[in-house]
Amino acid sequence: MNRRTGITNIEILAGVLIVLAIIIGTVAVVRLDTTGEKGSGLGKEFIYDVKDLGKIDPNLILYEETGAIGTGFKVARGIAVGFDGHVYVAGDKSIRVVFGSHWLPDDIKLADMPRCLTVTGDGKIYVGMTEHVEVYDGRGKRLATWQSLGDDAVLTSIAVSKGDVFVADAGNRIVIHYDTAGNLINRIGAKDKDKNIPGFVVPSPYFDLAVARDGLLRVTNPGRHRIEAYTFDGDLEFWWGKFSSNVEGFCGCCNPVNFAILDDESFVTCEKGLIRVKIYDPDGAFVRVVAGPEQLVEGGTARIDEWASEGKAGGFDVAVDAAGRIFVLDTIKNVVRIFTKIKAGK
Repeated sequence: MNRRTGITNIEILAGVLIVLAIIIGTVAVVRLDTTGEKGSGLGKEFIYDVKDLGKIDPNLILYEETGAIGTGFKVARGIAVGFDGHVYVAGDKSIRVVFGSHWLPDDIKLADMPRCLTVTGDGKIYVGMTEHVEVYDGRGKRLATWQSLGDDAVLTSIAVSKGDVFVADAGNRIVIHYDTAGNLINRIGAKDKDKNIPGFVVPSPYFDLAVARDGLLRVTNPGRHRIEAYTFDGDLEFWWGKFSSNVEGFCGCCNPVNFAILDDESFVTCEKGLIRVKIYDPDGAFVRVVAGPEQLVEGGTARIDEWASEGKAGGFDVAVDAAGRIFVLDTIKNVVRIFTKIKAGK
């Protein structure tokens, strides 16, 4: 004990530890990477071994790969299927459109890198840039540029339902609800104890949403390993999903990263890290696997381990068409991979 102050050595040590904790926390915040381009920053001892988890029973696999289309992009970010059946891919400051198995000759040129997109029934293309939304017609003419959401914004998903537009902002961990003219209606998903809303946990720039046929907005909460259902007014109705190392659940720090909804209201989910694409029924019960690491990654889980040590996650995007085909945007090879349900008896 220090007799002049009456402070014990234990108290001094506790004070030092508190100061160190504050310093470490401050450094972590300053170094927060909202783009995901710097990797985890963790040493090799923290790399997740996925070799065993990547093994999937072949009897669980419900789909087969029936085609692949190279995007020609150096960086591909988002994929959508229009009501016309065309496939739209965003990347490298442009949008490219697939008709059948061929790209249309004219790209839609953008001023900067797009992060996400969706296509409406009247052919309008809503594009999420890093911090604002732009709207284009089917010929590539820009119709509108909406107000910036600020330097912290990282837009990762966009959905349109009649007169409502929803934008997932991974940087601010919130969903922005607009009308189709770009006017703010409300914000959805902020932590609210009174409404039993826990808030979104979004450790990396993967944060997806879509409007289901039941009229509810579905949003991933990747840090909580689940998909949540909200009214357009922002009330949390229910959620499904769980953390598990088994194929039925979502493992890693933050999954699922992206999803799409089939016509029968089933969900197609994508996971990063341990790269898997799976099917869940409308209530969130696991159904089958579209493809696992052995189908999606050349070299399987061994290659995934190498990417993990380099800080690469493999956050694939996904879209579906009216025929039930699943389009997986392979953001490692920058290829659109087409999966079709395996025919009975094959």
